Amino acid sequence: MSYNSNAADSYEAEAKERWGDTAEYKDSQKRLAGYSKEDIAKAQSALQDATNLVLAAFNEGLPANSERAMDGAEAHRKSISDWWYDCNYQIHTGLATMYLADPRFTAHYEKQQAGLAKYIHDAILANAARNS
Repeated sequence: MSYNSNAADSYEAEAKERWGDTAEYKDSQKRLAGYSKEDIAKAQSALQDATNLVLAAFNEGLPANSERAMDGAEAHRKSISDWWYDCNYQIHTGLATMYLADPRFTAHYEKQQAGLAKYIHDAILANAARNS
């Protein structure tokens, strides 16, 4: 998601309330404290690059459980782990659920391509199943 200070403050308060006691939240805050604006831009770019892999599979008409879509989902999970917190498959599937349940996340993906929110959700679940 792109940076907007008012939205970021609102999301931060919500994230702290929901996940503030988790190791992942604490890890993300520790990492974020050491990041420059350039680092944050790199992190956002890495996540978008991974999303673009899923989007390419979607645009090619491949099923969400295709190798290419699942590889994109794996890149998505890895970018979160590389930049924010250890994102295991259970956490990643929880994020996928949020991508459909939370209209803000759904809108983020739907702005890129209609149907992408459901597709990335399905690709993440297929990738988790492939790696279980």
